[in-house]
This record gives sequence, C-alpha cells and structure tokens, in this order.
Amino acid sequence: MRRAVIATTSTVAGVVLLLSLKPHHSAGPALAGSGAGSATLPSQGAGTPAPTSSSTASAPTAGSGSKKSSADSGSFVGSTVQTDYGPVQVEITMSDGKLTGVTALQTPSGAARSQEIAAYAVPRLTQEALGAQSAQIDAVSGASYTSAGYIQSLQSALDKARA
Repeated sequence: MRRAVIATTSTVAGVVLLLSLKPHHSAGPALAGSGAGSATLPSQGAGTPAPTSSSTASAPTAGSGSKKSSADSGSFVGSTVQTDYGPVQVEITMSDGKLTGVTALQTPSGAARSQEIAAYAVPRLTQEALGAQSAQIDAVSGASYTSAGYIQSLQSALDKARA
C-alpha cells in the first residue's frame, strides 16, 4: 500500500512538472522587412509528405537582382523552392559579409489558416537566420514545408552572395 501511494504521488508530481513547462517561443516583435505582412502559408500537419527538394533559379526581381556594390554586399535573390503547397523564395541583404536582412518574396498561399501560419513562421525564420548569420536554423513547428523551402532558398541566396 505504501509503495502505491509513493508511486502515485511521484507520477502526479511528474505530470504536473511536465504540464507547467512552457514551450520556447520568441515573443519579440516581427523584424522590419521580414515579408510577413503579405505572406501566406498553408496549414501543415504531421503525417503529411516532406516538401519537394526541387529548386529552380528565378529571375531577379526589379531592383533586387544579384548585385554586388562591394565584396559580400548587396541584395541577393535565392532560388524558388517548390514545396507541396507552393513556391518559397527569399531575398537577402548583405553588408560587408554580414547578413543584415531577409525578405520572403514568395510563400505558399492558401486559406485564412495559412495567413495565421505565415504571421507566426516567417518572422521567426527571419529572426533565426539573422541571429545565426547562416541557413543553419531550426524549422518552425507547424510550418515544416515552408521552413524547409525557406532554408533552401536562404542557402541559395547566401551561396550567391559569397560566390
């Protein structure tokens, strides 16, 4: 009987501790130029296939091509990455070899839920990229397809900048 009480108490205490943990979310404001205002993302859930990894180079947009004003400075457009929900493409701004800005040019578009996901995922991906100064960033939970496309396009743009 004593063992049952101790086991039950330990289990309840463990469950309470687990439930009291807060998930890691950066609650900082969205960074300017993150492109989150017009971006829309699809609802993405577990059990769905991984994003396609085919990427195609896109034509630079007006005024944002792969230009270099000095070594490792300027704006560089990443490849358009096709995901199961649509294309993802980013543009980066480099200054003296440092990543100073990331803008989402294309994100998959969809329903109202997609807009919710975009408002959540794109600023976090941008914040992570600026902090890491690379494409070695974590995906955003619930936006795995968009995260994978974002990271691939970001790496493409970084490769162009450092070429």
